[in-house]
Amino acid sequence: MGAIFFIVFALVILYLSVVIVQQGNVAVITVFGKYSRIMTPGLNFKIPFIEFVFRTISIQNRSAELQFQAITNDQANVYFKAMLLYTVTDNSEEQIKNVAFKFVDQANFMQALVRSIEGSIRSFVATKKQAEILGLRNEIVTDVKANLDHILNGWGYHLLDLQINDITFDEEIVKSMSRVVASNNLKAAAENEGQALLITKTKGAEADGNAIRISAEAEREAARLRGQGLAQFREEIAKGMAVAAAEMEKAHLDPSIILFSLWTETMRQVAQDGKGNVIFMDGSVEGFDKTMKQMMALNQNSENKQKTK
Repeated sequence: MGAIFFIVFALVILYLSVVIVQQGNVAVITVFGKYSRIMTPGLNFKIPFIEFVFRTISIQNRSAELQFQAITNDQANVYFKAMLLYTVTDNSEEQIKNVAFKFVDQANFMQALVRSIEGSIRSFVATKKQAEILGLRNEIVTDVKANLDHILNGWGYHLLDLQINDITFDEEIVKSMSRVVASNNLKAAAENEGQALLITKTKGAEADGNAIRISAEAEREAARLRGQGLAQFREEIAKGMAVAAAEMEKAHLDPSIILFSLWTETMRQVAQDGKGNVIFMDGSVEGFDKTMKQMMALNQNSENKQKTK
């Protein structure tokens, strides 16, 4: 009976002496409530009834999801969803002691951590306006990291990452922001259409101006060429008439017959090539005589001009 009791007692003592620490954790050992040492992962032994496992601390990366509210400088409510990634600074004995005894328990640590993050973000958001918040996501994270990392180092932790996954506003603010965006888009579209219309009108005016200029230049050149042709035509007629007049003088004929022939030939061509126009001609003897005198006067003026040249 005594042997059985001794065996059972020995087994109980052995059971109470063995401590198995899981990978990625360390165990903090106290003696009568005072820190004694730490146990690393694996099989460890302690003195029963004297040494106690005060707390097992994970040295792995840990994450936490946060949801909280902040108020902007222009009194708009902003709702944040964030993910925090942190870990123990290192597994040295000093840091493990700091982590183990800084807070009463893990719940108190998480409460302090969440409140610190909320406070940092709220302080930053309070200096900004509603319209600026969505564009300052990276600036918010950078500011909070700078403040929070210093605080966590004092608690034995290190901040690995902070991500703000969602930023939302009250429904009325979201609607008003949507209207502002829509109106800005309409304004930009109207400005673009105005610029396009202005460019189109300008290019059209330039094209019309170029067409008018080209047409005017062409008309001017055509008029010049017509003038030159008409002058040459008159010059050739004058030369021909001078030769014909000289021949008729040799033949002792009246040179006015030439003018009469030209006049009658012109009338014939007008009658032949006319397009429905009506020409009234005076066919009396007085009319012919008057026409001949006018033509001879014109011919005399032409001869005087050539002699002057």
